[in-house]
Amino acid sequence: MKKTLMIMLALVLVIAMSVTGTLAYLTGFDAVTNTFTVGKVNITLDETDVDVYGVKDGNTRVKKNEYKLIPGREYVKDPVVHFQPNSEKSYLFIKVENGIKDIVSGVPIETQIANNNWEKHTEILDADGNVTAVVYYQVADASDKEVVDYKVFESFTIDGNAAVASYDGAQVNVTAYAVQFDGFENNRAGAWDAVKDLKPAEA
Repeated sequence: MKKTLMIMLALVLVIAMSVTGTLAYLTGFDAVTNTFTVGKVNITLDETDVDVYGVKDGNTRVKKNEYKLIPGREYVKDPVVHFQPNSEKSYLFIKVENGIKDIVSGVPIETQIANNNWEKHTEILDADGNVTAVVYYQVADASDKEVVDYKVFESFTIDGNAAVASYDGAQVNVTAYAVQFDGFENNRAGAWDAVKDLKPAEA
C-alpha cells in the first residue's frame, strides 16, 4: 500500500512537471510579406511646333518640323527630353545629327547643348571617318511626382552668307535614349551600348 501510494505520488509529480513545463514556454510569432513591383524608365522627346520659317505656331509640341532655310534667319528648334514620373535614376543620352553645322552662325547648337549641362560622350563616324553624329549624356535622378525636363538646345541661325541651296534636304535630328543607372554606375560606355541600337518605337 505504501509502495503503491509512493508510485502514485511520483506519477502525479511527473504529470505536474510536464504541464508546468509546457505552460512555461515563451512563444512568439511574426511574418514578413514581400511585394515586388517593377521599376521603369520612361522618357519622351518633343519640340515646339513651328512654321517653315521657324516661328512658333501656338503652344503645341510635336515630333517633327520642316524648315525653309534662308540666309541670316533665326529659327526656333527646342527639343526637350521629358523624364517621366516614377522613373528610376537613369543615364540619359541624346544623339544629335547636325546636317547644317557648317552654315550656322551665332551660338552653335553644340554650345547650346553644353550650356544645358549635357556632356559629350562619343562621336559616331561613317566608313570614311567623318563625324555623322555626336552623343551627349546626363544622369537623371529618380523622379517620383512630376515630369523633369532636360532641354537640348533652343534655336539655330543660318549664316548670312550661307550657300543654302546646297543644303536642300539637310536635317537636324535628335534621338533620346534612357537606361537605368543601377548596374552601370562606373560603366557609361556599357550604358550607351545597352541602348544605342534601339529605335525610337522600342525605347
